[in-house]
Amino acid sequence: MGPVVWADDRVVVSHRPGDFPGYLFVETRRHVAALDELTPDEVAAVARVAWCTARGLRAELAPEYVFSAIAGRSVAHFHQHVFVRYRGTPSELGWMDGPSWTGAPTVDIGALCGRLAGYF
Repeated sequence: MGPVVWADDRVVVSHRPGDFPGYLFVETRRHVAALDELTPDEVAAVARVAWCTARGLRAELAPEYVFSAIAGRSVAHFHQHVFVRYRGTPSELGWMDGPSWTGAPTVDIGALCGRLAGYF
């Protein structure tokens, strides 16, 4: 887990470790493996927090896209991915590839996390 952006009693938002500014995880505190195992209150909390996360990323980074996916074959714990595709990303890079091309934006992840906290 990377830096925590925001948390409450149901959900934790953290930044992905490493060099992909704008790649966040929305995770439930309760350990369940899949979306269909969440309670209705957890589903509502995840939806609201993922929405806040996407809005914050759009406002702070002005990306071309904000993507969201629920996947986790290697980890038996629910987590929703919310991440950006920066403007100017070369078309040959996949949608999960981070900003690794010449001229890619540089972002201070710690400062970004601090700013994103204000969107919750």
